[in-house]
Amino acid sequence: MNEKLMMFKELTEAKGISGNEKEAREVMKKYISPYATEVFTDNLGSLIAKKVGQEDGPKVMVAGHLDEIGLMITRIDKNGFLYFQTIGGWWSQVMLAQRVTVCTEKGDLVGVIGSKPPHIMPAAARTKPYEIKDMFIDIGATSKEEAESFGVRPGDSVVPYFEFQPMKNEKLLLAKAWDNRIGCAIAIEVLKQLEDVDHPNVVYGVGTVQEEVGLRGAKTSTHMIEPAIGFAVDTGIAGDTPGISPTDADSKIGEGPQIIIYDASMVSHKGLRDFVLKTAEDNEIPYQYASIAAGGTDSGSIHLTANGVPALSIGIATRYIHSHAGIIHEDDFDHAVKLIVEVIKQLDKDTVHEITYD
Repeated sequence: MNEKLMMFKELTEAKGISGNEKEAREVMKKYISPYATEVFTDNLGSLIAKKVGQEDGPKVMVAGHLDEIGLMITRIDKNGFLYFQTIGGWWSQVMLAQRVTVCTEKGDLVGVIGSKPPHIMPAAARTKPYEIKDMFIDIGATSKEEAESFGVRPGDSVVPYFEFQPMKNEKLLLAKAWDNRIGCAIAIEVLKQLEDVDHPNVVYGVGTVQEEVGLRGAKTSTHMIEPAIGFAVDTGIAGDTPGISPTDADSKIGEGPQIIIYDASMVSHKGLRDFVLKTAEDNEIPYQYASIAAGGTDSGSIHLTANGVPALSIGIATRYIHSHAGIIHEDDFDHAVKLIVEVIKQLDKDTVHEITYD
């Protein structure tokens, strides 16, 4: 496994639901630190890696979010079964019988999401989706006391379990938490590719926290950085599987990064969007347009900081997001990195002023 795939493996297999991103943050820090002038965190826990090109140049923020969707233990019943609160957006039909990791003060526990079996349900109930409130986690405990002796307590994180795996077509990569460890990987690789490049600005590669519960870490990290330009790099919907029409989503994995023209948290900045599109075309970098009617990205917080920050979200088309496993195409990662690097090379003071005010 080459260095890039090892980075993907370590990032995606790290456990880090919203509010408990430390393990994922440490992996990102390991990979980004060699290419940064300085690495620090804000008070909420977002990782910020600063790379100085021109000391007094405009600040450019490239942010992926560290957190993944997961669960939080809310109570333990008398028989040792665990009940939970969802953290981030879950669809009930992707949850049942899935393996999870319960993160306790005494170490990780294997669990499985359980429910009442359909054999004993009324016929009408078997035709309906099972409600999340009726699900529980089985860790093999026989009582509340035994579960507590394992180290379980309310507030503990529960993380989907899935191992990183390239598929038979090795360009297609299967893993949990692409949403949004792929954005963190892009921030790392952008700083890496700028290592020996003269660029007219100060670049910040950021791993934000708590995106899945309200774009929260992007608020604090952007406030700390005060960027002139902001990019959020996230996953987007892939519309190339059965049952999805072009009116639902028309992006395809492997056909380039998505330029998000609209999502529920922001309208993309036209000046910045046009500049990125021209850069892509000048450098023959493939791209796709996408809009997200429901759901936001960190750009939603970035662009509202202080007196406003021109911001754009760039997506990586991903199959099966917000489930235990997703699929991306490696070429989309490479093209997204190349596009952002080429844009950064041109973001001097005059260009940023033109983007912002013309």
